[in-house]
Amino acid sequence: MSNPSLLILAGDGIGPEVMDEVKRVIDWFGDKRDLKFDVSEDLVGGAAYDVHGTALADETMAKALEVDAVLLGAVGGPKYDDLDFSLKPERGLLRLRKEMDLFSNLRPAQCFDALADFSSLKRDIVAGLDIMIVRELTSGSYFGEPRGIHVENNERVGINTHRYTESEIDRVARSAFELARRRNNKVCSMEKANVMEAGILWRDVVNEVHQADYADVELSHMYADNGAMQLVRAPKQFDVILTDNLFGDILSDCAAMLTGSLGMLPSASLGAPMENGRPKAMYEPVHGSAPDITGMGKANPTACILSFAMALRYSFDKGDEATRLENAIESVLASGVRTADLMQAGETNPVSTTEMGDAILAALEASL
Repeated sequence: MSNPSLLILAGDGIGPEVMDEVKRVIDWFGDKRDLKFDVSEDLVGGAAYDVHGTALADETMAKALEVDAVLLGAVGGPKYDDLDFSLKPERGLLRLRKEMDLFSNLRPAQCFDALADFSSLKRDIVAGLDIMIVRELTSGSYFGEPRGIHVENNERVGINTHRYTESEIDRVARSAFELARRRNNKVCSMEKANVMEAGILWRDVVNEVHQADYADVELSHMYADNGAMQLVRAPKQFDVILTDNLFGDILSDCAAMLTGSLGMLPSASLGAPMENGRPKAMYEPVHGSAPDITGMGKANPTACILSFAMALRYSFDKGDEATRLENAIESVLASGVRTADLMQAGETNPVSTTEMGDAILAALEASL
């Protein structure tokens, strides 16, 4: 059997720097755990625009559709701010999501004990936090038609249509329920059924899917605005949060800051199963391209490495190896090793991007 395949799209800014550390981790699993991958690399975002005049070349898109998983670094930067909207680096990311039909976005919010004091909330509120937000990624307000800006009665009017079909809700709900079965078996679905017809449909379909196939999973419902409040009041009440594209964008960023640093947060975007049974998948850190620290060796590679851990778990059914990698990172943080973004007032001597990679590899060695 051939090795599973990975396409690395490091992108812009700190993307290549953090992805270099991921490649070292991938090599370690191949050498020490006999878990080898066929790795290819290509361009996305501004890096692709500089070479091809587009944020994602057709050939690269074709590769993404063929491999078992895509690992993406980051896209964008001030160099590209004046480009036409259709050419901006972010269009490459959106094209990947759309053409791979990655409808289920997994955003974990896990607070490592060593970083509990970094959160803006009290330690006892966030210590041990481990929740997962499942965000619908390919429909809703960001894709609905009609949309645009036009003139009506001599003034400009902006229109975005919040639209969901029954099948779009059904498939992301199933994704959340399946995920909950691998965790603590609880799903809280969030929408605005009190004021939005799309929210009423969302709640109805989620209930129907639950009753038909997932009655063993505990299901609750919450209005999304209350959900935002509850995330900062008592976040550990949640296990899996299921929500739509717009609310998921907001709620996942809210949950991200409970953990203390965007530099620690991975994500996965999953689609329908391919012929080999693996889902179409793209994994990427939540943080951006951070042009202000690009090339300085200050970037924290942990979120990108944790994104590879998610690939091990959700694409390659290697949950034990994913846990090994996550535990290695936790042990590094517990030992006091910090990149610049994790330094608190009065602390000095942060490690570089490469030194953080060194520490994680050393912890992996110690796990053998």
